[in-house]
Formats: sequence, C-alpha cells, structure tokens
Amino acid sequence: MAGRQGKQKVRDMLLSLGVIALVAGVIYVFIPHDDSKSPVKRVDYSVELTTARRAAPYPVAAPEGLPTSWKATSVRFQGDRFNSWHLGFLGPGGQYVAVEQSTQESAPFIASASQGARKTAATQRIGDHVWQRYQGGRYDALVRQDKSATTVVTGTAPFSELAKMAQALKTS
Repeated sequence: MAGRQGKQKVRDMLLSLGVIALVAGVIYVFIPHDDSKSPVKRVDYSVELTTARRAAPYPVAAPEGLPTSWKATSVRFQGDRFNSWHLGFLGPGGQYVAVEQSTQESAPFIASASQGARKTAATQRIGDHVWQRYQGGRYDALVRQDKSATTVVTGTAPFSELAKMAQALKTS
C-alpha cells in the first residue's frame, strides 16, 4: 500500500507541473511583449551639463548636433574627484562611446578612462584640434590634453564613431 501512495504522489506532482507549464505557456503567448526594444534608456544630461559648466575649472565638453541615433545613457560630474566629467552614449552602431574630462594627472586618468589602452604613434586632426590615438583590448580612445584638463573620447566603438563624437564636442 505504501508503494501505491508513492506512485500516486509522483503522478499528482507531474500533473501539477503539466498544468503550471500549460498556464505559463498561455500567459507567454497571449500577454503582449516586445523583444526588439532596447533595455538601455536615454537620459537627459542638460541639468548635469549646466552644473558641470558652472563648477568645473575647465571648459566642459558635450556634443551638439548629433543625430538621434546617438543615445545618451549615463552622465555624472564629480567635483570632489578631480572635477571629473563623464557622458556616456550608445552610438548608432550599437557600441559604447564616452566623453571623459578631468583635471587629474593625465597618465592615470587616460589609463582609467580608456581601460588601459596604449598610446599609438597615430594622431588625428578633428576640427581645430589634434587628438592622440590610443588602442586597447577593450576600448580605443582619442585623447586631447589642454592646460586645464584632459579630454578622452573612448569606448568600444570604432575610431570613425569616436571621431564623430570628438567632432561634435562643444564647450559653450
């Protein structure tokens, strides 16, 4: 008799599992969902940009005139950490691009912002400025050093997208 009750319990558990799977399948089929939407949300960085431009001892750079295919995803200004400015984007190719600026000593700042990318012999003229190219395993970067701050345009995007971001940067 004990064996019979054990078989009955197993059968009941399997039937319950089947009912749960059936309900879950019905919910999945009939509840609308859109898998094509990107989980990355666009952020408005205008308030942080205004704050950074008032507080930073250097001209804070941000892009102007980029197409809507460039999606701002992160922003922060840290006055207590070398007046660090960060503005992150998802580029039109789906790759990450960031603008980083700081008054920190340039070598450690560039290494941190570019995630260890190494300086190459190549430079690139973008607008009125010459940018130094850095190449790395994860991120590549374009770097410009001024008297008051270092600007790094970096990310997983190809140099062509990094250059578009650098071209769009304005400080006023």
